[in-house]
This record gives sequence, structure tokens and C-alpha cells, in this order.
Amino acid sequence: MAAVKVAAALRRDVVGGVLLLVATVAALVWANSRWAAAYETLRGTEVGPAAWHLHLSLAVWAADGLLAVFFFLVGNELKQEFVHGELRHPRRALLPIAAALAGVVVPALVFTLVNAGHGEAAAGWGIPMATDVAFAVAVLALVGRGIPPALRTFLLTLAVVDDLVAIVVIAVFYAAGVSWPPLVAALGLLAVFGLLQTGRAAAWLRALRVPGWAVAVPLAVAVWVLTHESGVHATIAGAALGLLMRTRALPGEATDPSHRAEHLLRPVTAAVVLPVFAFLAAGVSFRAASPFGDTVTVGIVLGLVLGKVAGIAGGAWLTAALTPAELSPELGWWDIVGLAQLAGIGFTISLLMAELSYGSQRLLDDAKSGVLAGSAIATVLAGAILSVRAARYRRRAPPA
Repeated sequence: MAAVKVAAALRRDVVGGVLLLVATVAALVWANSRWAAAYETLRGTEVGPAAWHLHLSLAVWAADGLLAVFFFLVGNELKQEFVHGELRHPRRALLPIAAALAGVVVPALVFTLVNAGHGEAAAGWGIPMATDVAFAVAVLALVGRGIPPALRTFLLTLAVVDDLVAIVVIAVFYAAGVSWPPLVAALGLLAVFGLLQTGRAAAWLRALRVPGWAVAVPLAVAVWVLTHESGVHATIAGAALGLLMRTRALPGEATDPSHRAEHLLRPVTAAVVLPVFAFLAAGVSFRAASPFGDTVTVGIVLGLVLGKVAGIAGGAWLTAALTPAELSPELGWWDIVGLAQLAGIGFTISLLMAELSYGSQRLLDDAKSGVLAGSAIATVLAGAILSVRAARYRRRAPPA
């Protein structure tokens, strides 16, 4: 019973956001303490078998392995949205989709303008593109009591598209020299995984009295290993597996595999995957970095704080003005401005992009400083705007 209550708590947006924040603060405190060398030693500790290049540091295991679980949930949520959610209705989804696309392009342009002509520094253009949906939804839950549910739906749709773009960017621009034989093998196993999601395969496994997870889990691990071996960032394997999940229950099933996997993995992601990744990725030494004195830091902060607002709010407004798409009558444009600022919280995927962008430790520290500072500023500004909007909605609400 206690385990059920804990799992239910971990599925709440606020709880996951708090755990992320605690892990981040712990990493920052340790990395800037007298025991900073021990933190770096922990991050660099290598574990795992030497075969298949799997003897990796804990930091790499967190970025490549644990985040693959997070990306699985992202892909799984995308599949649910495409089949059952807002993305099933193109006209209804047009506004948040256009806002999301503008919200990844404009921050990247802002970063590029700041870092043009600065050599390796310019490689981090993808860092301010991403929105951390776990943090953003948690902040909205904390400050948005009274705001219509349509804003949360807008945020989730925007974040889903944002994550899809991030997945494509990682796959296309951060592949470190592709080895085709393991990649082809991974694609073949992905096809097998997709076939296992069909009704005929599910019936066949039931006839053999083999639980679906007993086949799907080893297959998913094999896909991840082969993808890692191919040189494509292994988180893409998680996203691809999630996109293949079946989202409709068959006769005799209490629920479909997609929702069943989400129910099981969301608490694990909230309690382990994201906090551990944050703890091993966010520990930047401010003594080594040069906050606001380096173009990388400035470009990321401006991209997250200003670029996101200009891209999302501006893209939504232009789309509403130039197309049949329209804003929900429950919402006002100041709600969208607050949400756009909230999307400037770029934590998890932005930190991953930083790790993938820079080989220089100095530039990596500056990038992480920019992500943390920009996300913090975006949180404060969004909290202020959305708190005012929430208070206004509460005043207008009829008495209970």
C-alpha cells in the first residue's frame, strides 16, 4: 500500500519537479565545495562490460542510458498524442505546433548571432532550443491554480513537438560517425518490436503464455546497445521504441501497452532517471565557468529568456493572424506570453545538448552555467506572469 501511494505521488507534476530541483542544487553545492574533486571522480567512474564499448563513466551512462528511458516516455507520449490527443486534429493543434517550431528556431538563431565567428562556441546552437517539460509543468502546477486547463494542454502539445524536434536534431547533428552494420541491425530489431505491438503478435504470445514484457524488454535493450554501438546517440533508440508502442487495448486487455508502460515508468523516471541525470550533469563549477562573461553563456541565457518568448508568443500570434487556427476562448494572449516564458526552462535536454556540443571543459561549464541561469530567470519571470494571470482567473471565477 505504501509503495502504491509513493508511486501515485511520483506521478504528480510538482513532485517530479521538486526532485529535479533537489538533485540540481545538490550537484551545484557539491561541485562548488571543497570536495569538488570527489564529485568529478564520481562522474568519471567507469562501470560496465568492455564488450560493445559499454565500459562507460557514470555521467555517460546517465546521459545515454537513463535518458533513453525518459525519451521512451517522450516517444510514447507523442504516439498517444498522434492517435488520441491534440495532434490527431491538425487544425486544433496548429497553433501550439507552429508556436513550438518558432520556439526552437528563434532561440537557436539568437544563440548563433551571439556566437557567430567564435569558433567552437558556435557549435552549441541547439542548447537553447529545448523545453524541460517536467520542470515547466511542475512550475505551472505550483503557480497556475485557477488558470484554465487549456493552457496546460497547450503547454503539453508544445512540449511534445519541442521534444520531437530535439530528437531529430540529436539524431541528425550529434551522430558521432555512423557505423552502419549495428544501425541496420537496430532498425531490424525495431521492426520486430513494432510487429510485437500488433494484435496478432499479442494473441500469439498469450497463446504461448509468454508475457509481452518478457520479449519486449530484452528486445528494447538490444536495440539500445546496437544504436549505441552505431554511433547514433542512444537516446534515439528510446524515442523510436516509444513511438512504436500500441495505444489501443485489445479484447481481453485491461489497458494497452502504451498506457501500461507509462503507468509503470513515470514514477521511475521522476524518482530516478531525471534526478540522477541532473545530479551527474548539473554540477558545474562556477569558479571554472565565466558566467555572463562568455558568449556561450550569454547566447544560451538570451535564447532561453528572450528567444523562447519571441518565438513561441510571436509564432502563435502570427499563426492565429494568418491561418484559420485560433486561440482557445478560455485563454488570453498574456497567458501565452507566460507560457512562452515558462518554455525557457531548458534544463534536461539542454544539458544533454551541451554535453554533446562541446569537447572543451571550459565551454561545457559555460554552457551549463547558461542553461542553469537562463532556466532560473525564465522560471522567475514565468512564475510572476502566470501568478498574476491565475489570480485574475480566480477573482473572475463564480463562488463555489
